[in-house]
Amino acid sequence: MQKQEFNLTVYTENQVGLLSRIAIIFSRRKINIESLNTSPSEIDSVHRFNIVITETEEVVRKVCRQIEKQVDVLKAYYNTNDEVVWQELALYKVPTEVIAQEVKVERLLSQYGARVVVIRKDYTVFSVTGHHEETDKMIKVLEPYGLIEFVRSARVAIIKSSEGFHRKLKQFEYFEPGSETAENEYLGQNEKVFSM
Repeated sequence: MQKQEFNLTVYTENQVGLLSRIAIIFSRRKINIESLNTSPSEIDSVHRFNIVITETEEVVRKVCRQIEKQVDVLKAYYNTNDEVVWQELALYKVPTEVIAQEVKVERLLSQYGARVVVIRKDYTVFSVTGHHEETDKMIKVLEPYGLIEFVRSARVAIIKSSEGFHRKLKQFEYFEPGSETAENEYLGQNEKVFSM
C-alpha cells in the first residue's frame, strides 16, 4: 500500500488531557501529525479534531480504531483529500513603507486574493486562505518586498459526503438500547461516513 495524505475527523467530549492521549497514539506508532486543529462542533459540548497525517490506509484505519477506544471520543473518521473540502489561513507581515511605494505589490495582493488585516506605520499584515500551494506562492511573491514574518494555520476540513454528525447523534438518541454490542463494521468504507 502506498502512503498518502489522510484527514482524520474526530468528534469528542471536551475533556482535559484528551489531546495528549490522542497525540500519544500517533507518537507510539511513530506517525508525524502534519496538521492539527481542534474547535467546537455544531453540537453543544462536542469538539471536533481535524488531524492530517501521511500514511497507508491500513495504518490510518488502525489509528482510527485506537482513537475510538478513548473514553471521551464519540466517533473517528478518515478521508482522503478528494473526499473533504479544506482550507488553511496564512498571515504575512511586510513593511508598510514598501507597500505604500510599490503599486505592483497592491496589484499582486489583489491577484492572489489577499486581504489587509492590520496597517501600522512599520508593518502591514495580509491574510490569504487556500491550500498549501496558494499560501506558499504568496511567500515567493512577497519575499522580494521584504517579507518580515509568515504563519499558516492548521487545516480546517469538512467531509463532502457527510450529512452531519449532529443528525446521526439525534437518530442514535432515539434508538432503544440493545443488549448486544456492535462492532463498527463500516470503519473501512469511506462511502458510509456517518454510520453508527
